[in-house]
Amino acid sequence: MFDLSGQVAVVTGASSGLGKQMARAFARQGADLAVLARRFERLEEFAKELKDSYGVKVLPVKCDVTATDSIDAAAKAVEKEYGKVDILLNCAGSSKDKGVLTMNDEEWDFTIATDETSVFKMTRAFANIMKKQKYGRIINIASMYGLVGNTEIHTVAYHASKGAVVNFTRAVAAELATLGITCNAICPGYFYTELTQPVLDTKEFQEFAKTHVPMERYGREGELDAAAVFLASKEASYVTGAILPVDGGYTAI
Repeated sequence: MFDLSGQVAVVTGASSGLGKQMARAFARQGADLAVLARRFERLEEFAKELKDSYGVKVLPVKCDVTATDSIDAAAKAVEKEYGKVDILLNCAGSSKDKGVLTMNDEEWDFTIATDETSVFKMTRAFANIMKKQKYGRIINIASMYGLVGNTEIHTVAYHASKGAVVNFTRAVAAELATLGITCNAICPGYFYTELTQPVLDTKEFQEFAKTHVPMERYGREGELDAAAVFLASKEASYVTGAILPVDGGYTAI
């Protein structure tokens, strides 16, 4: 089960963090890849690593997920290279962390554009390729913060954008179901990335996690892989519109 050989997976935010981890998981299962991000030099290095380690094809594509022209160009490049797209993992994101009383328009717009609107634009571009073969697996990386609020960090735009991704996922699942395209979301808890490390390394936040995460720890590298591979697989053919927290139990209490 869960063999992705012969499948083509597109992963955004693949130059670092969770996107890189899940792209590696797809390659381990045999998928050929298109890895997308703005930092092309990193993508080239990562593509070589995946080819050498797993013997799969990897196409690095420079892409700004907030720019429609850049996304459309990336979609054309991937379709030209592979002729199809089977899996889309929307993982790129960033955030300006402020509360509702202090956040300015630029900080709000940046976060919404990067974490919410980008998911719409990517899905539009690549679902139009998937519909040609009436098959596809779309996986959106939301957040447990898209399901609940929190008292530790004021990050209102992030909560709003990830909550939007959750319900966007349901809407797309319903719309594309008859085309053989599924759409599901993963809601990660606290995982180390370049963006989160400065916060997660603080003593205050580590103490907060111990009291608010039932498992009393952050997620470890690789602990999102199983969820991503499952939702990307042919075996998950009757799973669509699902919202899967991988958060150590944070949203269970």
